[in-house]
Amino acid sequence: MDIGYSECMAGFEAAKRLTAANVEFWMARDLMKLLGYAAWDKFEGVIEKARNAAKSAGAPVDNHFSQTANMVSIGSGAKREKADWYLTRYAAYLIAMSADSSKVEVGHAMTYFAVKTRRQEIQERQMLGDEEKRVQIRLRTIGNNKRLAGAAKKAGVIRYALFQDAGHRGFYGGLGVSEVKRRKGVPDGEELLDRIGPLELSAHDFRITLTEDRLNRENVDTEADAINTVRTVGGEVRAVMQKEDGKKPEDLPIAPSIKKIVQKHRKQIGGGKV
Repeated sequence: MDIGYSECMAGFEAAKRLTAANVEFWMARDLMKLLGYAAWDKFEGVIEKARNAAKSAGAPVDNHFSQTANMVSIGSGAKREKADWYLTRYAAYLIAMSADSSKVEVGHAMTYFAVKTRRQEIQERQMLGDEEKRVQIRLRTIGNNKRLAGAAKKAGVIRYALFQDAGHRGFYGGLGVSEVKRRKGVPDGEELLDRIGPLELSAHDFRITLTEDRLNRENVDTEADAINTVRTVGGEVRAVMQKEDGKKPEDLPIAPSIKKIVQKHRKQIGGGKV
């Protein structure tokens, strides 16, 4: 690795800034110098090419390129606005890809951001690891719960919280969610489904789906019958789980929280609150 590249790597690391949430970003004027550009008007053309590339790729352009202006001194106490851009790592990488490839600095920059992106991908895979399956199931439960809510409303359920509680009590042998959380050691501020393992989570997903199907198939039309149905289904799924695994679901250990990973996936697909 030559000295020029090492110096370039150090320059990009030094120019990197962090948000309060510890997310990396760069300022366009800092990047301009590191890429070997002297004139802002020429560099603005590179930024526009990068924005167009992001748009063509279907990326949310304004999430990666955010224009701003800083007041700078021009002598004698006078100041004027100086245009600039906040750039995500993705935006900075696209700018490097859109810049003059004949510049040595640009070649180094392309390598730098490619390495950074690759490292991030590896870190995310390592972070997910065994949790990936849980995340996929958790995302399914969110969608299935929405459909169950619709079926419950059609069946005459007004007190949906009571309906949900009955399903959990059927599945957990009479215990409510708060009691299960205390038993498992899940903190009050966390969702139970974000802290359970794939077997238990899959059972919940099956319970939710089976309840929706039974409400619709049996044409349940009163709240009392709907509550009885969700409780019965919960008990049936509990029995199958105990028969196969030999353990009560409330006695299964908790797992690391997947809340943040699930929220990230939800944002990427345009989902609302989890």
